[in-house]
Amino acid sequence: MTNLERLQARLDMYYKAEEAILTGQEYRVGTRSLKRADLSEVSKMITEIEKKIAYEEKGGKNKSVRGVPLDI
Repeated sequence: MTNLERLQARLDMYYKAEEAILTGQEYRVGTRSLKRADLSEVSKMITEIEKKIAYEEKGGKNKSVRGVPLDI
């Protein structure tokens, strides 16, 4: 499995987690309760993984050019 495939699989899991949070953050059955992960943390990770995927899809290279100022 390539790094890009691993990132995509992880992103898919975070999308599922986000959906689960959005459809029911917390619920109770009798005396038991379940609280899902924090939506802001899941959203943050989705953004981070999407950026990593974009980077990998570009061949792992940053296309921006950095200049060095010259003392004239």
